[in-house]
Amino acid sequence: MAILPASEILARLGIEPVNSGACYGPWIEQPAGGELISYSPNDGSPIAAVRMASAEDYERVVASAVEVFERWRMFPAPKRGEIVRQIGDELRRAKDDLGALVSLEMGKILAEGRGEVQEMIDMADFAVGLSRQLYGVTMTSERPRHRMYEQWHPLGVVGVITAFNFPVAVWAWNALIAAVCGDCVVWKPSSETPLTAIAVQKIVNRVLERNGWLGVFNLVIGRGSEVGERLLADRRIPLISATGSCAMGRRVAEVVGRRLGRTILELGGNNGVIIMEDADLDLALRAVLFGAIGTAGQRCTTIRRLFLQRSIAARFTESLIAAYRQIRIGHALDERTLMGPLVNRQAVADMMAGIERARGEGGELLCGGRPLDLPGGCYVEPALIRARPDMPVLREELFAPVLYLIEFDDLEQAIRWHNDVPQGLSSAIFTRNLIAAETFLSPCGSDCGIANVNIGTSGAEIGGAFGGEKDTGGGREAGSDAWKAYMRRQTVTINWSSELPLAQGIRFEL
Repeated sequence: MAILPASEILARLGIEPVNSGACYGPWIEQPAGGELISYSPNDGSPIAAVRMASAEDYERVVASAVEVFERWRMFPAPKRGEIVRQIGDELRRAKDDLGALVSLEMGKILAEGRGEVQEMIDMADFAVGLSRQLYGVTMTSERPRHRMYEQWHPLGVVGVITAFNFPVAVWAWNALIAAVCGDCVVWKPSSETPLTAIAVQKIVNRVLERNGWLGVFNLVIGRGSEVGERLLADRRIPLISATGSCAMGRRVAEVVGRRLGRTILELGGNNGVIIMEDADLDLALRAVLFGAIGTAGQRCTTIRRLFLQRSIAARFTESLIAAYRQIRIGHALDERTLMGPLVNRQAVADMMAGIERARGEGGELLCGGRPLDLPGGCYVEPALIRARPDMPVLREELFAPVLYLIEFDDLEQAIRWHNDVPQGLSSAIFTRNLIAAETFLSPCGSDCGIANVNIGTSGAEIGGAFGGEKDTGGGREAGSDAWKAYMRRQTVTINWSSELPLAQGIRFEL
């Protein structure tokens, strides 16, 4: 099957050989932060170059965002939602091209690249409805002829830091919700995926310009030392939403917390799945296969640890090995491919080192786990490793397609081992037993922010709040009431009497 040429993808999205990496309405024509070349992990070839933002460029972007926010916050929320609706329509028109660019620059297969853009579209639809539902509640006052209620106001300029593995969808989770809440956004994308960010900025700019609102969404591509640290320390930005490693999240929390700013942190996963002996094993096999190798194991929701009840462990392991040996590995833009490359050669080296560490701690490599001699040097075989529950390596997230298999005797034991890691993002159990399922979902069950029954750990719908506990950061994005993080709560009391009673029966008279 023919692979769409990179030049054609770039031309359709308006990507030039050299691009500006700073936008605050107009693009800054010559940002002064140096040049960044984006390479495709599919074959190692350079795709295009980006001129990064300097400290001075960053200042121009943020100063403009602050100015636009002063006006945007007073624009009615349903009208803000209408602009987001138009952005969703533009994304629909660009879905195939933007999805192909995601696959070209990041390496996830074409179906996942398109799916990521569909997630942006779904997020736009959700945000449009939300723009008419930014509700408060009323409370009963203890004082006669007093009314109490709460209302929600726009928070300010929101900083969004995204990771390479979901280079566009996570921006949409944050930016589109923030926009209908009345906030402006400054986006710092991963240096591994700058071109997808530029393409998105060009798409939204078309809508913003038509509506006279350039500057609501802003972009700064730059070094962490020059742009990232300024973003974290900037008191003009009351909220930083950051996706990345636990180490990165600790730095974000430290710097933003020092100025008493807010954070939404989406960090490491290290997710576990429990398969009981009464499970539908065919269903479980399909779920585990996608959950473990989707995005080449580079999802925060990737299945890292698989707990198999001892009576079905050998049979399920045999089926899993057979399935792994049939995985088609190759160029992400080839529609026959089931697993593309890792994001760069360092990721390959990290995976090989992680496998050797696991073997050194007593793990048994059952299949895979080798680098492949394909163009670009970023391709690997996904690995299955039989492990003991006490191996220290199991407590750390290896961001690669490595799945540890651990056998257990009863559910209580499996849950204890499952929870015995620092991270707490996504989890799942496969069982036909109602008591086992409800135990897993109970307070003594999974300690993760996401808990599923008879589906895998990946592929969360945008209608639910996404996020995790413990070292995963505690943040929530996307659906449910996650919108409240992007607004400030205000409690209001109105006295419509001629008296001035105080609460708690306090009397204060001259």
